[in-house]
Amino acid sequence: MGAGMILTPSTMLPMTALNFLSPDGKCFAFDERANGYGRGEGIGGIVLKPLADALRDNDTIRAVIRGSGVNQDGRTPGITMPSKDAQALNIRAVYKLAGLGYNRTAYFEAHGTGTQAGDPTELGAISETFAETRDPKDPIYVGSVKTNIGHLEGCAGIAGVVKGVLMLEKGLIPPNIYFENVNPKIDLDAWHIKVRSIYPDSVSC
Repeated sequence: MGAGMILTPSTMLPMTALNFLSPDGKCFAFDERANGYGRGEGIGGIVLKPLADALRDNDTIRAVIRGSGVNQDGRTPGITMPSKDAQALNIRAVYKLAGLGYNRTAYFEAHGTGTQAGDPTELGAISETFAETRDPKDPIYVGSVKTNIGHLEGCAGIAGVVKGVLMLEKGLIPPNIYFENVNPKIDLDAWHIKVRSIYPDSVSC
């Protein structure tokens, strides 16, 4: 269960002072216009159950979680600065525990808030793990639901899981609606990453 509601301006004031928030109120994830994130509101929940129990009870199974993990950024120049090494280490640990190869993953739902520091760091970690050994003609697709509904903060993780399950059911990767031109700090071609866009002339790969 997750919830993110904007009930008072008390949180907005310090976040604005620290330049966390986009003055446009939008998440330009992976785009050259990335200037902070746009806040959103939402409440979501998923029901978790051991697979054997769900099969026994004849439940409708929407998805199977093969593994999970958590981490923190470690030593960085500041508390707001993410670490590519820490993110890559977490990915490797989760996939090793689950017994999965990186080539089994076609899509990565990223945190993708739309910040100049966070986006290149996250995609760099994805490239070093999932995409490093991929054929350039078979890049990994990366997206962020925050471009569609904003950053739901306390509900952001649930929103990403729900999006991932719906993608599997529909067989469709939705585009990042504000993605036009890639952040110059991100080399999609060299990193073997693809970002879908609604704009046919966008620089996506």
